[in-house]
Amino acid sequence: MDREKAIKRAEELVSKMTIEEAASQLRYDSPAIDRLGVPEYNWWNETLHGVARAGTATSFPQAIGLGATFDTELLGEIGEVCATEGRAKYNEYKENGDRDIYKGLTFWSPNVNLFRDPRWGRGQETYGEDPCLISSLAVPFIKGLQGDGEYMKTAACAKHFVVHSGPEAVRHEFNAKCSDKDLYETYMPAFEACVKEADVESIMGAYNRTNGEPCCGHSYLQDVVRDKWGFKGHIVSDCWAIRDFHERHKVTKTNEESAALALNKGCDLNCGCTYIHLMSAYKQGLITEEAIRKAAVRLFTTRYILGMFDETEFDGLTYLDVETKENIAVAKRASDESIVLLKNDGILPIDKNKTKVISVIGPNADSRACLVGNYYGTSSEYITALEGIRNAAEGDVRILYSEGCDLSLTKPDVLSREYHRLAEAEAVMKRSDLVILVIGLNETLEGEEGDQGNMYRSGDKPDLLFPKTQRKLIDKVIASGKPFITVVMAGSCMDLSVLADKSSAILQAWYPGARGGQSVGDIIFGKVNPSGKLPVTFYRDTNDLPEFEDYSMKGRTYRYLETEPLYPFGYGLTYGNMEITSVEKSGEDPKNNGLTIKADISNTGVLPTTEVIQVYMKADDANEVRNTRLVAFARVTLGAGESSSVELPVKAESFKVVNEAGERVLPEGKVSIYVGFGQPDDLTASLTGKKAFELTV
Repeated sequence: MDREKAIKRAEELVSKMTIEEAASQLRYDSPAIDRLGVPEYNWWNETLHGVARAGTATSFPQAIGLGATFDTELLGEIGEVCATEGRAKYNEYKENGDRDIYKGLTFWSPNVNLFRDPRWGRGQETYGEDPCLISSLAVPFIKGLQGDGEYMKTAACAKHFVVHSGPEAVRHEFNAKCSDKDLYETYMPAFEACVKEADVESIMGAYNRTNGEPCCGHSYLQDVVRDKWGFKGHIVSDCWAIRDFHERHKVTKTNEESAALALNKGCDLNCGCTYIHLMSAYKQGLITEEAIRKAAVRLFTTRYILGMFDETEFDGLTYLDVETKENIAVAKRASDESIVLLKNDGILPIDKNKTKVISVIGPNADSRACLVGNYYGTSSEYITALEGIRNAAEGDVRILYSEGCDLSLTKPDVLSREYHRLAEAEAVMKRSDLVILVIGLNETLEGEEGDQGNMYRSGDKPDLLFPKTQRKLIDKVIASGKPFITVVMAGSCMDLSVLADKSSAILQAWYPGARGGQSVGDIIFGKVNPSGKLPVTFYRDTNDLPEFEDYSMKGRTYRYLETEPLYPFGYGLTYGNMEITSVEKSGEDPKNNGLTIKADISNTGVLPTTEVIQVYMKADDANEVRNTRLVAFARVTLGAGESSSVELPVKAESFKVVNEAGERVLPEGKVSIYVGFGQPDDLTASLTGKKAFELTV
């Protein structure tokens, strides 16, 4: 249904409501209006990496792992799977009279915030630290969720608008101070792409203030999102964020003032309880009937576009369409592509002819919790790293196992001494030819402050160190003298400085999804050739970072970094060898019209291999970012000995730089363009042995 037709139907319906009824529909838990045939509806649903919190669903890698795929086509397919399963579950629940939370068609995903600091616990929910990467992945995911049929399949939501990335502990009263340049160069682009390119149906505000205004009642909602970008959908608050206006931010004094501020600034839907005071605010003259009805019309427009009051092409979807073998195959492909090979001295893939006994050690080796991250659904099957390694070994190698230590507790058994599992780890290592160390975190140690899934234990990390228990285990593994492979399951970069020196190989597996342990095993034994790239910079430690509360981009992410990281954004190894043999550009007046990069690529290795060709830009203009910035990328797969050509369009908009006033302007002077399998920096060249090609405009 086109929007104009849906608006007319929404206007007609809302006109029949009393003002009290219209106001009641602005809550996330909207009650039924029986006399008008309006059923109750709960707007709150999640599908960050698979339909979450509503029972069985296909489980994909956490969003940060999806960021590591650099695969736009894959993100579109994942969006389609999530929409199909979400529709199927909605149909079944509705048929059984269940209209509870997490059962609707309005998904509050994706999270397109920029992961500016690795200490942020919710960074795992994002696609990484680069505006181009985030935008390029979010757009197809949203399109996959929403579909292109007569009716919208499900409604996506870009969150959390805007300038939001921790600290979690103070998010309810924090004021993020941000220059206009940083705002439009870094924090706004992904949201703009979601609106202009993906036609996202919803935007969610953030908890914090930005430059003094609370995000869920910010002037940007009207001035930028609606007026400047032309957004037509609805805006929702983060959950109980409007209550923060008077309780924490102190910009208002009462519930009524907070509700009025949010509604008058353009927030249509309240996740929380503050909009129960809308009628009181109306009676006090703080809001108008027109404002209430306008918001209600926007919300019912979405419901009509979704076909909630009609028969749709999606009505036949059932639980038989949930977690199908085809959907599981998409999830397996995603976990395969998400894992990043950071180091390999030649030990990988493991040669089963030379290795007879392997010890798998670590608190994340046989853990289900580390597979799923946060905002997850229920899988009908879980494959841990230990199980995946055992499956991939196919009985040809003896696998010994020791947990080695608790994730973070030095004394998980109150009757034992501290670190009582280390002796077992030493015993199995002694009997092994090779050690696989599986360490990291889970959502109890990094995540969202107060999120229902983490029992109020998690949030941000104080530093990048592994918990003390795991550092003790690492020391024991090193002391064993056995060659070892490290697998890290975490939602962000950890301090890998010691392991980068001592470990024979390192795999960054993120939170790889419920069956993601199989991808770990398949990569370790060479059944899958790794192809993931880092969507974030891996710093050496927090000494390389500004203060967490400082939202200036100076010194943050690869675009502004002033020190050398341990592993750079865009980096990742494979078992194969791809070469770019030549690069050329075409297009007239590229600064105004864009251009096309053509790269000739050859697989000179003996294995089928996938690489990610990346295009970076740097203008001489003083307004340019400090280093370089990603402007285009593409995944390329070639068989052994094959060659191919790849064309990468670079938009005219990509040539523009952002001045101090936040305006995008064409740069003066030369623009350098770099094409390679990573950044054009010295560290990437050193780690990969390959330098980027350079072109000039």
